[in-house]
Amino acid sequence: MTEENPFEIALKQLDDCAEILKLDHDIHETLRHPMRELHVTIPVRMDNGKTRVFQGFRVQYNNARGPTKGGIRFHPQETIDTVRALAAWMTWKCSLLDLPLGGGKGGVICNPKELSVGELERLSRGYIKEIWEFIGPNKDVPAPDVYTTAQTMAWMMDEYSKITGSNGFSCITGKPICAGGSCGRDDATARGGMYTIREAAKEAGINLKNATVAIQGYGNAGRHAAFLCKELLGANVVAVSDSKGGIYNKNGLTIENVCACKAETGSVVNSPDTQAISNNELLELDVDILIAAALENAITKDNASKIKAKILAELANGSTTPEADAILYENGVHVIPDFLCNAGGVTVSYFEMVQNASMYYWNLEEVHERLAHKMSSAYYTVLDTAKKYNVNMRKAAYVVAVNRVVETMKLRGWI
Repeated sequence: MTEENPFEIALKQLDDCAEILKLDHDIHETLRHPMRELHVTIPVRMDNGKTRVFQGFRVQYNNARGPTKGGIRFHPQETIDTVRALAAWMTWKCSLLDLPLGGGKGGVICNPKELSVGELERLSRGYIKEIWEFIGPNKDVPAPDVYTTAQTMAWMMDEYSKITGSNGFSCITGKPICAGGSCGRDDATARGGMYTIREAAKEAGINLKNATVAIQGYGNAGRHAAFLCKELLGANVVAVSDSKGGIYNKNGLTIENVCACKAETGSVVNSPDTQAISNNELLELDVDILIAAALENAITKDNASKIKAKILAELANGSTTPEADAILYENGVHVIPDFLCNAGGVTVSYFEMVQNASMYYWNLEEVHERLAHKMSSAYYTVLDTAKKYNVNMRKAAYVVAVNRVVETMKLRGWI
């Protein structure tokens, strides 16, 4: 196994769970393979009049518990193995939160930062033209992910509607509110993570009032987390980073200034009244809480022993490799695993599906209350399982999620 391949990491995590649960070999082998995957080519007319062909994917990993659900990434380093891994993690994530959904994921190999708005729209619509027969409210429901937005989802929903001759609000989630979206979806991933941190702090004996926080990754989830740490937890964010570097102020960052710098320059680097640090230095800061909100494989066997945070909250998927997990557990770092910590996004996406189906929409307070209940309940289910089996939180989360999927597959007569 290589640390760089996310699907091999996902399979290793599943293998560890199968050993704990003593899964039958045939069941275990079935779960190690995606149910269905689609590879597509997407020709797009560029602004200069030339046609460029993009490669895209959609993986539906397991739909035993319901229609598959998962985001769509636009990223220059996208690979089929990344999409497979994310689809697997979505399967376990939906199961862990006890949502009536399976797991899926999609991606297109592209660099959105190099595309115009018009090119992005044509690419988004082109992707749906290639996969529309395989998605829908009872099949597979996409959502936004890395470098896709509510606007991207609106284009995709509209293209699906044109092709099918229906108003397809329920075919995609993460849409703008005026186009069938849900209140609370924009910060749902970060907010759900905050609810799990709040419970984890009780377990770890941390007073969140002025607790110190470092955030690696300043995309959508990381940016919202920076604001919500103060608003919901009363904690003090002392460091953040993005792909170009990090910043630190031991007395706490002024998040509004950081956001202004990011908007103006494209990076948090050079925010006023801050000290420049690297991404690696941020990970190793002596803080109470470390939030990993960047891409996969941020914490490996090479740096895990240097993590000083008491709580590691994984807002990003695949932040920690299996080798690093073992080191963190041995060192007493309380890890809130990715498919628990960042499950707020898919949970509110599920809420959006429910609201689309009923054509009745909830207010923001109701969304937050329902999300808090779901996240807190899932956290304590995982914590109790970790104590029961004497394993780390990630293995416990797998035990809960995989067991539910296996039980459903057995009841449906699949295995």
